[in-house]
Amino acid sequence: MASRFQKLRQLVRQRRRLHQLGECTIALDAMGTDHGPEVLLEGAFLAVTQYPTLSVICTGPQGRLRSILRHHGWQHPRLHIVDAPEVVGMHEAPSDSLRKRNSSVAVAARLVLENRAQGMVSAGNTGATMATTLLMWRTLPGISRPAISAILPHPDRPCVLLDVGANVDCKPRHLLHFAIMGSVYSRYMFYRRHPKVALLSIGEEETKGNELVLAARELLAETNLNFAGNAEGRDLVKGKFDVVVCDGFVGNIVLKFGEAVVEFIIESIKQEVQKSLVSQLGAVAMMPALRNFKRQVDYAEFGGAPLLGVRGNCIIAHGSSHAKAIKNAIRVAAEMAEAHVNDHIVEAMRENGLLKGAAEAHGRLASVK
Repeated sequence: MASRFQKLRQLVRQRRRLHQLGECTIALDAMGTDHGPEVLLEGAFLAVTQYPTLSVICTGPQGRLRSILRHHGWQHPRLHIVDAPEVVGMHEAPSDSLRKRNSSVAVAARLVLENRAQGMVSAGNTGATMATTLLMWRTLPGISRPAISAILPHPDRPCVLLDVGANVDCKPRHLLHFAIMGSVYSRYMFYRRHPKVALLSIGEEETKGNELVLAARELLAETNLNFAGNAEGRDLVKGKFDVVVCDGFVGNIVLKFGEAVVEFIIESIKQEVQKSLVSQLGAVAMMPALRNFKRQVDYAEFGGAPLLGVRGNCIIAHGSSHAKAIKNAIRVAAEMAEAHVNDHIVEAMRENGLLKGAAEAHGRLASVK
């Protein structure tokens, strides 16, 4: 009963925030996706029609984007186009992408830098998006490296997993910063009052883990976070923790394995249903439950992965995102801006003595290298 009440309260708060969302503009990299700009523009159109205070600026070759909008009838007074004649390929090296100063992702990031937009969304080259935002925006005070966060679905308690690919090799202080950023995101985006934070390891005992995990555990124990120790792989989908921290190498493997498992389960169910008439009749009766399951594990519900630690709001959407996912990614970027997530991250760093001038608060943490 308590769990259901908590879930209902979170839904009420989320809907209230959507209705109270202030005037906000989000920049959309309209050229970064596996499906072409039509899907991205459709997602932008859905966003501005569903959320009356939201505006979207789509960046890409102006003539091409305007032609698509006219063809589908997606013109809207709060849907704008800014010309970006260059495009970054999905397999292009991040260092090469930085030379394209007028690419769609670079122009979108520049709109945020110039305060013409309060956040951005890109479903394109992840490395290029990270490199561009890091170069233009820089990191938040005290943050050594940004992190890509994945939202692991759960009926009552979504889990923030970070990092999932931005940093392959990490030091203990990086995991410390990830934990602080993830805790803030969970608190202000999922309304967890005291998010439970854990380190991903091979066992829940204090002595389990490699050198990185063991050293990071000591640092996290000295913070004001609600640190709950180690999390095992099976804990990620149990709703046991609100935030789980790991390096980007491990996190990326976990994320892609999880996506593959979900696809395998859904495809297996479809194949089994088609084998007999009895199975098909049973599937009809189970359809509401199956639809609810698909909705709960569908990444499109969360839109994309927040890039935390940079001086701007950025959502990295999946390259295969459809219009629904893009719409939700735009919504989440606006909600991040509305919730002032970055300001709260800086404050959390200060409270833990990790900013200059705050060394006396937590001396050991401030001297961590």
